[in-house]
Amino acid sequence: MPSDTVTVPTPDLTGAAAALDAGSAIVNLAIKRLASVGSVDDDQVLAYDVGHAAAAIETGRSMIDYGAKGSVEGQLTCVFIADVLADLAAKLWGREAIWGVDPSALAATIEFVTQWRDPAVMAALAYQDGDRFLDSDFGLVQDTFRRFANEKVAPVAEHIHRENADIPEDLIEGLSEMGLFGLSIPEEHGGFAMGGEGDYLGMIIATEELSRASLCAAGSLITRPEILARALEAGGTPEQKAKWLPQLAMGEKLNAIAVTEPDYGSDVAGLKVAALEAPGPNGEPGYAITGVKTWCTFAARADVMMVLARTEPDPSLGHRGLSILIVPKDRGDSEGFELRQDGGGKMEGRPIDTIGYRGMHSYEVAFDNWWVPAENLIGMEEGRGKGFYYQMAGFENGRIQTAARAVGVMQAAYEEAKAYAENRVVFGQPISEYQLTRVKLTRMAAIIQASRQFSYQVGRLMAKGEGKMEASMIKAFVCKSSEWVTREAMQIHGGMGYAEEYNVSRHFVDARVLSIFEGADETLTLKVITRALVNQAK
Repeated sequence: MPSDTVTVPTPDLTGAAAALDAGSAIVNLAIKRLASVGSVDDDQVLAYDVGHAAAAIETGRSMIDYGAKGSVEGQLTCVFIADVLADLAAKLWGREAIWGVDPSALAATIEFVTQWRDPAVMAALAYQDGDRFLDSDFGLVQDTFRRFANEKVAPVAEHIHRENADIPEDLIEGLSEMGLFGLSIPEEHGGFAMGGEGDYLGMIIATEELSRASLCAAGSLITRPEILARALEAGGTPEQKAKWLPQLAMGEKLNAIAVTEPDYGSDVAGLKVAALEAPGPNGEPGYAITGVKTWCTFAARADVMMVLARTEPDPSLGHRGLSILIVPKDRGDSEGFELRQDGGGKMEGRPIDTIGYRGMHSYEVAFDNWWVPAENLIGMEEGRGKGFYYQMAGFENGRIQTAARAVGVMQAAYEEAKAYAENRVVFGQPISEYQLTRVKLTRMAAIIQASRQFSYQVGRLMAKGEGKMEASMIKAFVCKSSEWVTREAMQIHGGMGYAEEYNVSRHFVDARVLSIFEGADETLTLKVITRALVNQAK
């Protein structure tokens, strides 16, 4: 039951920072232990837990400044950081020797954690969300995209999900007119980016608001253009930038990404789809692409595909033999498509049915001597063999954007859980008055706000050319957290949470994909986060 008489403690940000320092010291000891044994793959369970613990601690650090802005903000900060330390303690218990720490390593944090994990305190904080403290410009971005999301996206979101329908063209056109696709593209190439942190924060805020209405119908539309635009900015020739970036910025060309293959997901070094030099219909230089790509989201509707293919036949080159080609195509049928070229090339797309993230539609795409002019290889001759690096430039941005999508999905689920809890009466009173419900809602609010604040911080870092590690951390932490938040929001709905007539079931199945794409959670944590931490320690 609610504890109206409970006095919530004054925020203890000094204690919160000290608790994070204690947690960080433990993580650092484990990193040193991993560095002494060789590869992170020699102890994957430890490496995975360490990577996620490090990501959670960095998320907590992003809350310290936020917590100083107000009483509620400080209280949510303390609740979140206490939760981070409790989760770290669970990872340690029974594995202290594996981590290389003393069983009493977190003893100094017990008083802080006990105070801020007190169920009575957490229950008293229910329905306290915390402010975002956006300045007027970013507040306008939020209001503009939230209004569009509420008025245009939300009314069709459930239909798209249940029927696996196509995204209406008027949504795409409306977002194009609002400048969504040009948020991260420089002004000189037809976009709205001016080179500061505002570019990243605007994109993060817009993505969250659109994802709050629908991950698939709006929140993910900018992701693929963002990845291709960043790859072009990283390696494209001036002519390629001048040709493609304005079309992407205006939404004239929407693209799909073709990287994953049936036998190769995150292990891109083994990709086999080949792009071999071949003359075009009139003898012009170009490449013929042959092979199969999978999980090509939006491939039917797309006007072009960004294809990572092997241009250097020597397999021993690994990722150094890969290049990126921009592959134009006609729009195909979302139920499956087959396109042919005059020279005999063929592209065939088979839809892959999914439990969530519907409307975007994913495909297995088979290329059979599909010809592309040489001028469409990003970087031209200078870019041959550098496709992996150009792709990573795009995927780093894709990760922070995916985190923003996760925040939007969590926010939607949280809002619906709050509303349902206030109206649902069980055993004579609204479930919003029960302690367990209230504690869940408080934890949701703390996780969402921490995720949001860390995404803002990572955006600021990336604007300075930094934050690559943090972009991976935010993606790993927030996407995994979104599964818990949406699951508990669904649970608060009881049996109706399992019914499709409530949106919360859509948020739950949509959240599940977030830890899989843009870098599968295990690979991202082991191969990127923990490996980088270990390399720094060495």
